[in-house]
Amino acid sequence: MKTVQDIDALEALYDTASGAALTKVVHRLTPQYAKWINTSRFVVLTTVGPEGTDGSPRGDIDPVVRIVDDNTLMLPDWRGNNRIDSLRNIVRDGRVSLMFMVPGSSNVIRVNGTAVLTDDETVTSTFEQKTMHPKSVIVITVGEAYFQCAKAIMRSELWTGDAVAGLPTAGELIKEQQAEFDAKGYDDAYPDYAKDRMW
Repeated sequence: MKTVQDIDALEALYDTASGAALTKVVHRLTPQYAKWINTSRFVVLTTVGPEGTDGSPRGDIDPVVRIVDDNTLMLPDWRGNNRIDSLRNIVRDGRVSLMFMVPGSSNVIRVNGTAVLTDDETVTSTFEQKTMHPKSVIVITVGEAYFQCAKAIMRSELWTGDAVAGLPTAGELIKEQQAEFDAKGYDDAYPDYAKDRMW
């Protein structure tokens, strides 16, 4: 298989980026970008560390991040599986990317920047939900933000396609690696687990 070995060869494959593709990039959250992000309840957080990269979906019942000012976002780390892969990466390498999505919208907002982690109770306590608060909060400094072309979501019919039947369940995915695992019991309990332990 032939591979692309340098930037000149890569750029030769593509046309020059359009003016709009370049001018859409902002280096702070403008009112319109802030309005869009403040509507999003779902984001994919991407980090990098010594072991490689990590992409982590994050969701909330409210806006998934808090906009502190036009250069700062806060993302609470709600209760999960305790792998803390993203958090380990941030502590060692602050580079992050975020991809915000809103159901029904074909646009995606991307933010690149740097992050630190805080467990300061004066911060974590401000995110209280159902008497619980996150153990830590990711504080992101915006380096750049821009919207992603809608073609990918339109092409995939992400919001308009029918639900796909026959996908493996979470329990079945675990059972594939652990033969004695009770996949059905896990899947049957999962709705209550998600409802009771989301924080």
